[in-house]
Amino acid sequence: MIKALYLIYQIFIALPIMIVVTIIVALFTMIGSIFDDRFWGYWPGMIWGRLFYLFFFIPVHVHGLENIKEGQSYVIAPNHQSYWDAFLVYGFIGIKFKWMMKKELGKIPFVGWACKAAGCIFVDRSSRVNSMESIRKAESKLKDGMSVVIFPEGTRTPDGKMGRFKRGAFLISQELELPILPVTIDGNYDVMSRSAKCVTWHPVHMTVHEPIMPKSGKGLTEQEQTQLMNETARQVNAIIQETLDKGY
Repeated sequence: MIKALYLIYQIFIALPIMIVVTIIVALFTMIGSIFDDRFWGYWPGMIWGRLFYLFFFIPVHVHGLENIKEGQSYVIAPNHQSYWDAFLVYGFIGIKFKWMMKKELGKIPFVGWACKAAGCIFVDRSSRVNSMESIRKAESKLKDGMSVVIFPEGTRTPDGKMGRFKRGAFLISQELELPILPVTIDGNYDVMSRSAKCVTWHPVHMTVHEPIMPKSGKGLTEQEQTQLMNETARQVNAIIQETLDKGY
């Protein structure tokens, strides 16, 4: 009975409200970012993310925010369980950032348009040259405490298990000499998995781990640089996986 009432509530109340809120937030972001994308590219999205969890009654527990140093830029690397990960990171990470995302996502009405206006970094993965251009764009933005969020898996998990990490986050961390901030998301797969059609009530935990400073690749061959990136990727993967295994 409770599940049925919750389904009715989300379809006829929560979802319509959040569609309207999404459009309003996107418009504020697009207009405001003309003047200051550091402020308007973050704060409306933070409110938007929190409202999703509020209106769907999903409890959020955040751990480890003390590991974030004020004024430091990071490459934030969370595991990717659900569409809801974007709401969670936006709403509760507590530091300004830009998303790094596939260029195709910029075509999504309102949300994609707002991300473009806010100065998010869109990646063209068709060639290495285009990928390196994305790094140059990131370098120009990641200053004075502005961070970037990249899901190392590249896509949502199909089965709840963490997927293989791609190199993008670790390449940027190494090239720009920025610390990686591992983040464990636990519970969003149960809230709304990749194949789910509706939201399921489930508590969510987000754990911010101690940052990892990448080893410098200067003076090394491309093969040696790749080896260093792979080592960092394995370290981040192991930290996130250990937290998932422990549970809450």
